[in-house]
Parts: sequence; C-alpha cells; structure tokens
Amino acid sequence: MPIPIETPTDERLADYVSLTDVALRRRTEPERGLYIAESEKVIRRALSAGHRPRSYLMAPRWLTDLADLVGEAEESGVPVFVGQPEVIEQLTGFHLHRGALASMHRPVLPSLDEILDSARRVLVLEDIVDHTNVGAVFRSAAALGVDVVLVTPRCADPLYRRAVRVSMGTVFQVPWTRIGPWPAGIADLRRLGFTVATLALAADAVSLDELAAAPPDRLALVLGTEGDGLSHRTLAAADLTVTIPMAGGVDSLNVAAAGAVAAWALRTSAEC
Repeated sequence: MPIPIETPTDERLADYVSLTDVALRRRTEPERGLYIAESEKVIRRALSAGHRPRSYLMAPRWLTDLADLVGEAEESGVPVFVGQPEVIEQLTGFHLHRGALASMHRPVLPSLDEILDSARRVLVLEDIVDHTNVGAVFRSAAALGVDVVLVTPRCADPLYRRAVRVSMGTVFQVPWTRIGPWPAGIADLRRLGFTVATLALAADAVSLDELAAAPPDRLALVLGTEGDGLSHRTLAAADLTVTIPMAGGVDSLNVAAAGAVAAWALRTSAEC
C-alpha cells in the first residue's frame, strides 16, 4: 500500500531532501549511490533501461496515472510515498508539477574499453559545468546517432536531476562513462583507434564540412566548457581542431548547439 507522509522531516524521505541544493546533491547522490528521476516520462525511460528504483514520491492524484508503476513497486517491495503538494515542496525545495519523483539506484559505469568496443562516433564533454547543457548534449546525441558520450572528471553529473530532465531521459539511452585523468585520456582514445578532434576556434582548424566529407572511421569529438572553452593542453594533445563555418558575424555557438551541429554533420557523412 502507498505510504502517506505528513511531515517533510520523515527520515524515510532522506533521498528527496533539498533537491534544489546543487552543491549538496552533487556530493551526496554519488556517495549514496542514487540519482533522482523526475516526471513520468523520465521514470519510465529509466525503468526501461533496466535501472532499479529505491522508492517513489508523488502527490495523491498520480496514484491513478501511475497505477502500473505503483502496482509493480508493491509487488517488489519498493516503497511508494504519497504526500500533499505542500509537504512535498517543503521536503524537496520546489513545487512538483511533473507527476512524481523516483529515487533510483545509480548504475555502475562501464570501463572505457568496454563502452568503446564497437563505437564509431563519440562526444567528449570537457568540464562542462552547466547541467542544462549536459542534458541537451545527451538529447542531441541520442537523436543524431552518437554512439557514446564520455565526460571528464570535472564535468557535471549527467544523472543530476536537471540534466536528466533536460535530456528527456536520453541519459539512460546513450551509453556513457567518465574518462580520466584528462587530457591524458586522449592517449587511451588513440590506443582504441580513435582520431581525436577538438571543436574550437583556431588558426589551423579544419572546417566541419571538410571533416564530414572524409571522416575517420572512429572519431572522438571534444566539446569544451562554457566560457573558457577547451584547455590549451587538450588542444595541443588532439589530432586536429575543427571549426563550424559561421555567418552573420557570429564566431561561436552554445556548446550544446555546437555539439548538435557537429553530430548531425558527422552522422550524415557516416551514412553516405
């Protein structure tokens, strides 16, 4: 049976405390081996990917809309907590209007060799700190045929609630893992047969059109952090630098938009 909650201080709800405190959640979620899935669509995608729930939290009206999930949870012994919206808001720090939250067991990330075994197109996210951008990159990667996404040690967590939500749950669809140390990890990519390209402005950069016309069989494209872009060490260690042709006096795009453009160009060339 669903478990009613009447106070935000209920110790059984520790997984959901202060979800808007980014610094706190970035530390505690990996430490406790969990992440938070928000909204029916995201929760269902997580379950479809084989991820296991720890518990659910929802307002009473969603017991009907999510009756099948509630039934499965009861059969497997996963608690379903139900509370009034104002209690949930006090607990989480925001008004829950997307149906439900699920605390999920965080999956073990695969090794680099394992995840890249059959990959041909890879995006590497270097130190991207904005969870919105990370989520947007994953959504584009899923839509445009990217095989794997790699994130460097200082990159934002793809399983943070906002990143998952912006990605529309595609973080569960696109294989990913962390690569480190970085940029020393470029040597590992080369060992596995990848040409490593950086997406940046540089005097010796080749056009994305030129790369797409004759792409390497296995390509890892590195996207840099917001503002500062890619580190000098990464640019020096890569095999080549690639630039997107621009018009209108614009010299650069948001990192998620740039990644989508590049993924599209390389996807179409790979299929020709």
